[in-house]
Amino acid sequence: MTKLNKRKCVNCGDVFQKLKPLQNVCDHICAIKHAQKLREKKEKREWQKEKAVRLEKLKTKSDYEKELQMVFNEYIRLRDKGQPCISCDALYGTYEVNAGHFVPAGTYKNLRFNELNVHNQCVHCNKHRHGSLIEYAERLPLRIGIDSFEELKRLKNVPRHYSIPELIELKVIYKDKIKQLNK
Repeated sequence: MTKLNKRKCVNCGDVFQKLKPLQNVCDHICAIKHAQKLREKKEKREWQKEKAVRLEKLKTKSDYEKELQMVFNEYIRLRDKGQPCISCDALYGTYEVNAGHFVPAGTYKNLRFNELNVHNQCVHCNKHRHGSLIEYAERLPLRIGIDSFEELKRLKNVPRHYSIPELIELKVIYKDKIKQLNK
């Protein structure tokens, strides 16, 4: 048996004499078992694709909002990387970062994904001090400008409802922005 003709069976692992150019199993029994394994793998991949499609169809608007919120918050953290906390001026890197909303996202869903409304904020200010809104209000006009600050206050009372296609589109937009910031 020449060294070139020795092969290891992909099914059982035994070494065998290769007789045909594309032979990768030792005998017909291993060939049948190997074909079954390949078929099962293919069926499993197809089932997983179908499962993903079915799960996508079951998503609610709330699911799309949560997905967008995660991507949006990641974008805000990258956009404001290196800047101090908007509320307490803690230096970047000395605190855990949250994307803190000036106008509360739970109450005013129309400003939930407004970039002027969200900035890096330390966890202490965002969660333990409920956003430190007084300090946030003092520092926000300095960061975005007085005109943008007034526009943000005006938009607070303008209703805005996102459709599912809009949420999907925004998610794509913010993923692209994240890619640009990571370059």
